[in-house]
Amino acid sequence: MGFIKKIPFFLFLFILPLSAQDEEIILWDAGAKLSWADFKGEPTNTRAAAVTASGLTYSFSTLRKNDDVVEVNFTVLSHFYPNESWYRSEVCDAIILKHEQLHFDITELYARKFLDRLNKTTFTTNAKSEVKVVYNQINKELNEYQNLYDSETNFSRNREQQQLWEIKLDTLLKD
Repeated sequence: MGFIKKIPFFLFLFILPLSAQDEEIILWDAGAKLSWADFKGEPTNTRAAAVTASGLTYSFSTLRKNDDVVEVNFTVLSHFYPNESWYRSEVCDAIILKHEQLHFDITELYARKFLDRLNKTTFTTNAKSEVKVVYNQINKELNEYQNLYDSETNFSRNREQQQLWEIKLDTLLKD
């Protein structure tokens, strides 16, 4: 007579909400573009024409067998935060809106990079802190890329560079 050996496994789910659960968000969607109506915050300075508040959130679960992590599944999302985003209507136009959309698109690009990096990483039983290290690194890279975009386009004033970035992001997000 045989016997069934019970092998314990554990499922852990970690969610890192960077904002309150009830905060209004817009998830990035290839078929949907931002409109000025999505920018609901109040302007906080007079130097900028508009500000896009966007960011990454993630969750993951781990499947453990005995003390080994045998599987990790991730979800990474790009968020636009309407109540933190704003514009000054007297100086904004369709070109500036496209510029702000690309900030959100860059966030999506880095969400994909983050997910790709997570899926290529081997995690230990300390997965929670290991994922956070990857998250912090990708956020640093995202911030640097956002700054590069603003610098090269001169905040949308350099129309030629703005168009080049639009083509570049369109290509990168189709892959």
